[in-house]
Amino acid sequence: MKKTSSLSGHIGALITIFLWGTTFISTKVLLRSFQPVEILLIRFIIGAIALFLIYPKIFKFTSWKREGTFALAGLLGISLYYLCENLALTYTLAANIGVIVSVSPLFIAILSAVLDHKRLSGSFMAGFVLAIAGIALISFNGTGGSGHGSIVGDVLALLAAVIWALYSYIVTRMNTFHYNSFQMTRRTFMYGIIFILPIFWLTHGSINLPTLAEPLNLANILFLGLGASALCFLLWTFVVQKLGPVQASIYLYLVPVVTVIAAWLILKEPITPAMIVGIVLTIGGLVLSARN
Repeated sequence: MKKTSSLSGHIGALITIFLWGTTFISTKVLLRSFQPVEILLIRFIIGAIALFLIYPKIFKFTSWKREGTFALAGLLGISLYYLCENLALTYTLAANIGVIVSVSPLFIAILSAVLDHKRLSGSFMAGFVLAIAGIALISFNGTGGSGHGSIVGDVLALLAAVIWALYSYIVTRMNTFHYNSFQMTRRTFMYGIIFILPIFWLTHGSINLPTLAEPLNLANILFLGLGASALCFLLWTFVVQKLGPVQASIYLYLVPVVTVIAAWLILKEPITPAMIVGIVLTIGGLVLSARN
């Protein structure tokens, strides 16, 4: 039974990573017609509606402490993380973002060590330095070379990786509540939308529906809302529950590979020798840091 449960967790992780790896591409396409906060709001409203239709059972008020945990998860994992990611995509290459946010497991490990008073190993520190060197090389390739990147976008992507580490820690706390995954994900989406709305009202206030209805835009926003938001967040909650946060986070190493290949095929973004070396250094650092 345990092996079956673990296998389902690994399968869920692979599906999630493949979909997440291509979200950068869809978002980059949508940024030609919409602002970052518009994409963020639309995709998670679609995701929340989808989750409610799949599992319409009402999730009643739990306690102020637990509602605070859901609210914090929504703020970090929905509002702040995706706002930083979407903003980063307006400045730099999708491939850069995919590689940089993949270092979130390093920040997850650092956060766990600090909170649990554990000592980080020498191999972890060596891997951390190696991964940061890879990111620096990728960023320099984009800003100093011909990659059309931006240091601002790369810094925003790195900030998103830190925020995702904080969100992952909150998810482990949420899983101790033993609620239904649909209900927890939907509640997280709800709080995320609540935090997004004031920003949207202050900066936009309305969405261009005819533009949204264009086939290419509609296809990408539905992919983000139904696949990358509803399905992936539900799957990730399930994966963390089955595999644990550290083992689950290892699958994030595959995100940059998926993103770089998809960006090259769809967006025609260049894959330079410096970028390849940077990717190898980053993923190599992640693997080295995870040895223990």
